[in-house]
Order: sequence, then C-alpha cells, then structure tokens
Amino acid sequence: MTKKEIIWRDILYRAIEKKETKFRQKDLAVKFGFSLSTVFNALKAPRSAGAIEVTGRGFRVIDSEKFLYLWATQRNMEKEIIYKTYIPKSPAKIEGEMPNGVIFSGCSAYIMKYQNAPADYAKVYVYAEGDDLEKIKNRFSKNKSEPNLFVLKSDAYLQKFGVLAPDIQIFVDLWNMKDWYAKDFIKALKDKLFL
Repeated sequence: MTKKEIIWRDILYRAIEKKETKFRQKDLAVKFGFSLSTVFNALKAPRSAGAIEVTGRGFRVIDSEKFLYLWATQRNMEKEIIYKTYIPKSPAKIEGEMPNGVIFSGCSAYIMKYQNAPADYAKVYVYAEGDDLEKIKNRFSKNKSEPNLFVLKSDAYLQKFGVLAPDIQIFVDLWNMKDWYAKDFIKALKDKLFL
C-alpha cells in the first residue's frame, strides 16, 4: 500500500472503530516514520472532499463515511496482488489450509469476524509476505484456471491488527472486488460500521 493509504487506514480505523476524532499531523509522522510533508499531502484529498477539517497543527474527522468512500474509490487492489491461483476446494477449506501468519480480508474476514455470510462467495483474499507467501506457493501451486485465491502484499502496520484485517480495510477491499456477492458484504459491513 502507498504511504497515503497507510495514513488513511490509521485515521479511519481510529475514527470509525475507536471513535477518535482529533488527530495531529506530527503524531502520525512520528508513528509511521514519515515526513510531515507526506502526512500533509495525504490529507489534501480528504480535506478538499470535506471529510476532515484542519485546525492549527491538528485536524479532525468530520465525515468518516465520506473519507472511507474516498479511500475505497482510490484504492487499486489489483496492483497489490502478488500471487493468485485456482484451488479446486471450497473457500472454507482454502481458509483452513492457510499458514498461521496470513491476514484475512474480504468475505473470509467478514465471516470469521461476524459469524454470518450475507451471500455465498467463491474467492479468498489474504495478505501475506516473506515466509508465509512461500508457504502459500508451496501449498497451492500455480494454476491457469480462473483464480479463487488472491494474496495481497502485506505491510508492517497491517500485521499489528492480527489475523483479520480491520473492518475499514475489509470494506475497501470488498469495494474493489468485481464479484457480484461483494455488494452484499459491503452493505452488511456498512451497516455495522455506521449504524
């Protein structure tokens, strides 16, 4: 993910899931080891969209839903895919055979977290890198059929959330999926985030 998206994910996670509204640019720069100008530039789009309001040295989130949709529409998940293949098994079987270090996203993460499925689904999305990526490649060899397993490049900050991506990451990933059932999962997750 880009530095901008890492910053957005942190702000949105804290605003939506932790109910924080006030932030300082300097704190974000220190937290991620980014320059202040990187943080400043990351805030330009949500500021012009009216999702945040800058106040002196800080800013506050005034429309987290708009901010989340901004990220979802700007995300290019396709370029984050580092491995994909077809496995002639159900999504549940594929999920059960994943190495311990992967982070689930999309439909899999939603079902694991909320214990229900708004629709049937056919594809599994996980974040991984390093040894975990190699384990996936060894367990699930490359196949030229239509892929049903997608491995996205993880980042050090995502790993801090554990085995499931945070809801806001799941939302933007679902938004970027082309499958018909993603819409049902998006609606169900939106209801959990904003109602």
